[in-house]
Amino acid sequence: MANRIGIRLEDKNTWERRAPLTPDAVRQLSSQGVEVLVERFAGRVFPDAAYAEAGAALDGDVRDCEVVLGIKEMPTRCFRPGGAYFFFSHTIKGQPYNMDMLRSLVERGCTLLDYELVTDAEGRRLIFFGRFAGIAGMIDTLWALGRRLDALGHRTPFQELKPTHEYPDLGTAKAAVSRIGQRIATEGLPEFLRPMVVGFTGYGHVSRGAQEVFDLLPHIGVTPDRLEDFMEQGGAPGEVLAKVVYKEEHLVEPVDAARPFDLQHYYDHGEQYRSRFGPHLRWLTVLVNGIFWAPEYPKLADAEQLRSLFSGVEAPRLFVVGDITCDVDGSLACTVRDTGPGDPVYVYDPATRTATSGFEGPGLAVMAVGNLPCELPREASETFSEALLPFIPALAGANLAGDLEDAGLPDPIRRSVILWRGEFPSAFSYMGDFLR
Repeated sequence: MANRIGIRLEDKNTWERRAPLTPDAVRQLSSQGVEVLVERFAGRVFPDAAYAEAGAALDGDVRDCEVVLGIKEMPTRCFRPGGAYFFFSHTIKGQPYNMDMLRSLVERGCTLLDYELVTDAEGRRLIFFGRFAGIAGMIDTLWALGRRLDALGHRTPFQELKPTHEYPDLGTAKAAVSRIGQRIATEGLPEFLRPMVVGFTGYGHVSRGAQEVFDLLPHIGVTPDRLEDFMEQGGAPGEVLAKVVYKEEHLVEPVDAARPFDLQHYYDHGEQYRSRFGPHLRWLTVLVNGIFWAPEYPKLADAEQLRSLFSGVEAPRLFVVGDITCDVDGSLACTVRDTGPGDPVYVYDPATRTATSGFEGPGLAVMAVGNLPCELPREASETFSEALLPFIPALAGANLAGDLEDAGLPDPIRRSVILWRGEFPSAFSYMGDFLR
């Protein structure tokens, strides 16, 4: 029985300070007889001593635990034959940078569970950092806007902002955004920014988190189908921003013009759709990308659309893209690489398709931090731990040595199993092709 749970340190990058379970969660588990072993890690947002006080044992290595919990991908040296691992694996799309890791798990007969796949019966995710990715991504995007405009010679209220990780907590960061909003409401935006239009793709946890921050600024809502008329009629007054939220029906259309848009059909047959989003790029000041994308779906803005936008006689209005989804070479052609909190922004030149770190140069600034929730480590970990905790006792008591169907896992956890003892369950059998 998997009666000992290990919490691994995070070493993918120096910015990662999150934890899957907080000391308070460990205290609850200890009171229920679940043994928790925590890898010593000075960089974790919760000190080792807090885990020890909560009843955890501290060690320098948790590889012998029956189940090991982490956040980001684990190095192959962490995997023991037959071990079980629960983390964000970023493998289900065949991400090339994680195939060696997946291959190692298969070869060692391991079990892999992925938080991204813990869902209810309707397919809704139950354990996620999405809201905090959106929150941190929006703050960083507004900060990037201020820095990009400064590099272009424009002074704006957004220059007062700092990147998310430089604030001590979320409350302080939100207060800083609110002060920007108060200044805009009182003084108005600079003339060259009027009207300032911010577009959001998606309406899930990521997009809603980003909008939670944006909504601290004075704004009005504009529907996508009214945006062109809105702009031609002069847009919003300078004391407010315009907010546009794009759902799937605003972003894509069937290739067959006779077929009406149908959301489920799009989910099932993405290859039969094409983007209709390109024309909107000319109206946007900032684009915040927070919608799920997979290779079978059309790109929202390809390289040629961006080249055309930036090669016209008039300078485009689009200054910054905050790609919170951070799908490299994915829905947006300008996302050519992901970034980190220490070097979060590059300028993408559509003419050469090159990316230069910082805020200088022709093109548009792209914020593409791949691990945004790490910029709010305490709040993000607390919310994540609260969602994960109810499943841990059953996971600790599961039979990991037999068949998956007889393991006694709750349905949401069973749906998260990508590998079971080195074999792909039927739902993920396609992943074997990634390793060939």
